[in-house]
Amino acid sequence: MPNARNQEMMEAIKADLADVQAMWVVDACGLTVKEVEGLRRTIREAGAVMKVYKNTIMRIALKEAEAPEMDDILEGPSAFVFCSGDVAAAAKAITEFAKGNETLSVKGGMMDGKFVTAEEVAAIASLPSKEELLAKIAGAISGVARGVATSINGVPSGLAQAIKQVAGQKAA
Repeated sequence: MPNARNQEMMEAIKADLADVQAMWVVDACGLTVKEVEGLRRTIREAGAVMKVYKNTIMRIALKEAEAPEMDDILEGPSAFVFCSGDVAAAAKAITEFAKGNETLSVKGGMMDGKFVTAEEVAAIASLPSKEELLAKIAGAISGVARGVATSINGVPSGLAQAIKQVAGQKAA
């Protein structure tokens, strides 16, 4: 019979997996308490949350949630980063922190119900953030609108210039 603590952990994992877009698995073994606090803060600022669960209970929860199997990466110490917002921002926060601290490593994870390798997490982290993409789209729309306005303004302006030149020639 499973103990009450493990059952509570199972329910917490199921709740975390219920509304998640992505989950990254990291190995944070060897980090100091201060470094872990910094990592958690960085991840929280990116709109995600990092939690530590037992690998065996995570395996069972993933199986019950019909999520992809991650038995290969659920070995050794693991921390789980649950992303419900901007997935790229959370992946970027982890990889940036890992660059400055070699004891942190990304094992992989899942995104949109599919297994993701550590290399794919790095590729996702290299994508621009949601805000950057929205700014680029707004800039492109603004550029098109500006071009249309300039073109529309050019017709009457050109006509006025032609009339002015004809009037100047007739007066001379």
